Amino acid sequence: MKTIKINRLLISCVLTAVTLQSAVASVTPEEAAKLGQTLTFFGAEISGNAEGTIPAYTGGLRTAPAEFKENSGVWANPYKGESPVVRIDSKNADQYADKLSAGQKHLLAKYPDTFYMDIYPTHRSAAFPQKVLDASKRNATECNTTHEGLGVDTACRGGIPFPIPKTGKELMWNQQLRYQETTTTSASRSWVVNANGDRIMASQQKTYVEVPYYMDDLDGRDERIYWNVWSVTQSPIRKAGELTGIVDYLDPIEKPRYAWSYTPGLRRIKKAPEFSYDTPVSSMGGVTFFDELFVFSGMMDRFEYKLVGKKEMYLPYNAYELYFECDVDEQFMPKHANPKCWRWELHRVWEVEATLKAGTRHVYDRRTYYFDEDNYGTGLYDAFDKSGELYRSIFNAGIQFYDVDAPYSVKNVVYDFNKGMYALLNDGLKGGYQVVKPLSNRNMNPEVIVSKQSAR
Repeated sequence: MKTIKINRLLISCVLTAVTLQSAVASVTPEEAAKLGQTLTFFGAEISGNAEGTIPAYTGGLRTAPAEFKENSGVWANPYKGESPVVRIDSKNADQYADKLSAGQKHLLAKYPDTFYMDIYPTHRSAAFPQKVLDASKRNATECNTTHEGLGVDTACRGGIPFPIPKTGKELMWNQQLRYQETTTTSASRSWVVNANGDRIMASQQKTYVEVPYYMDDLDGRDERIYWNVWSVTQSPIRKAGELTGIVDYLDPIEKPRYAWSYTPGLRRIKKAPEFSYDTPVSSMGGVTFFDELFVFSGMMDRFEYKLVGKKEMYLPYNAYELYFECDVDEQFMPKHANPKCWRWELHRVWEVEATLKAGTRHVYDRRTYYFDEDNYGTGLYDAFDKSGELYRSIFNAGIQFYDVDAPYSVKNVVYDFNKGMYALLNDGLKGGYQVVKPLSNRNMNPEVIVSKQSAR
């Protein structure tokens, strides 16, 4: 009997030790001391590169140009009038191959007469409120992952969770918990261009996004929620009035994603567990999956995530012309988005490679993510099928909301090379992007959302 008790005690001690070990932050105080010295508070390298093509970080863009009109939903281009330093096309692509993604290389090779990339001077425009910087530094030693990286604990609040990431999952959490203001709305359209070159509007939607993770006043919200979004479809007419919502939690093992939908014809709210993984997003023409929303969204349990490291790449950066200046007809060409509307800059990125776990199901076998070191949202993405062929690529374009110190990256192009199609997603209507005050917690209830939207 004593032996059994001793064995149980030993097992209990071992389990306690494992639990404590998992709760120890992966960054030491000595490492965290680099933040604000050689690293920014959000973990980027302060220094520029040796060639001078990436400048040192000096605090980001915090001054609005004279032509900016507050609350207009349009952010004037602070770099208007700049000229490209080089144009990359099929003729010189090999010179820049080490800084190009598989998707960029594919487009340059496949459409040599029409696709090109104009490279502009690099501006490290990302800027954050001081409270976000302070919280990011605190998180470095206090924030921990749970369930082998699939979740994070509620000690993580208000800043980049892992400014000195050590694993691929920590880096992916930085992307999911990136700062883009607390609450935003958008009135936008998503367009699909089919294999024949025909442009089709997949949907026009009004979307509300809030990030309780960054809220000072939760107003009764569950502190475990980090992302809460709902959309109402306004067009096409056959889908008008449809609503969908997603609520994501810091620990999706303990509290999985809650997704819901409402169809006027059925007149009831339904749970929508299918809004995850490789389920196509119908409101976006089915050219992207739920776990590709804004490059990545949802659970990380079906892939292994390896943090490869940093490299220099050309990103769709400070894309004010794409967001606000190119009209709808300008943005499209039969086989790809119009390069005229896109601004590319050289930036350092974090690279993460995801490989499908044995025994799990997904359309893809491998995925590669490239996220800007300064804002974690602007980036590139390539997905490969079971035969190793490039299946899909995403270019997620970013801008800086310089009046509120917030990076913003929602407008992206998705290339489906398997179907020979592409889609331009979250294309804002004139003045469609807005920074707003949060709704009350009561008004975030799906029943209340449906009731208020149906009454309009």
